[in-house]
Amino acid sequence: MSELKNYLVGDYRNSMEYTEMIKKYGLSKMSPLIISCSITGGQHGAEANPNLPETAEAQAQSTYDAYNAGASLVHVHRRSPENLSLDTKKTEEYLEVNRMIREKCPEIIINNTCIGGRLIDTENMTTSDLLNVSLGAKPEVASIDITTTTQRMKMKARKAPLSGRDEDYIKKFDYILNDEDAVEILRRMEANGVKPEWEMYNLTDIKRLHNLIASGHAKGPHWVQMLFGGNGVFPNAQAMQLATDMLPADSIFSVIAIGGAHNAMMAQAILMGHHIRVGLEDVVYYGPKQLAESNAQLVERAVRIAKELGRPIATPEQAREMLGLGAPRQY
Repeated sequence: MSELKNYLVGDYRNSMEYTEMIKKYGLSKMSPLIISCSITGGQHGAEANPNLPETAEAQAQSTYDAYNAGASLVHVHRRSPENLSLDTKKTEEYLEVNRMIREKCPEIIINNTCIGGRLIDTENMTTSDLLNVSLGAKPEVASIDITTTTQRMKMKARKAPLSGRDEDYIKKFDYILNDEDAVEILRRMEANGVKPEWEMYNLTDIKRLHNLIASGHAKGPHWVQMLFGGNGVFPNAQAMQLATDMLPADSIFSVIAIGGAHNAMMAQAILMGHHIRVGLEDVVYYGPKQLAESNAQLVERAVRIAKELGRPIATPEQAREMLGLGAPRQY
């Protein structure tokens, strides 16, 4: 991997080595930037931005456009054809959208949301089954939310021609992933040939990953996506530096930034040698009071910023090599 030096978190911890590299080469000798694109998400939909793709056909086309713009990985929440305001609960529908994406994008890394833990019904004090419907569709990568979190989200009504929600309401999202469930999800991922994407919401989630490594259940290189802003980590440079210092040395660190923090945290991640996620799941506005036109527009901006700063952009082939993936999986 001689052409992909300095691609792990541990490569950026020595301040003087980093300084010497920047002094001589700027960002040009850093690892190529992996740009992930989360095209849809599982919460807001086209009621928040009419350009957010909800049908499988629209998701495949949006992925194709983002792929051509420079994304090497797509993160997919497949929506239910019966109610496009909700994620599907059917494995075969994930398989269908994966197949459609692969037909249009021969090399892109396909990442399906898995989540992995359980939702808590606080009114009835019950928990859901494990959230892992996508694993049977054998995505190349799947996200596992290695956290415990609680959110109250205002969901807007979906006015005609949209359907699925007639009124505004407050959605309760209470989630837990205990150690036993984490091990079970990892077992199912391994059985389906799926690489885990560790999705983290706070700095203490890093300790969970260290514990899973120590117990032999997590194997590197570790693909980590950390949320800044929204219900995640405070969006500032100090928090990102702490994460850099605390993550396992053989991690590949990618930053998700929500809302107004998006551009600043993206730029910070690029400068620090990390990777980024963009897309209409994370930010529906391109600028103040300006709705994003497409997922591709958000990818194009990330590519433009990185190139202006001198950071090379990862091809899907390079991203696969860094993540330890093989040839593109066929569906």
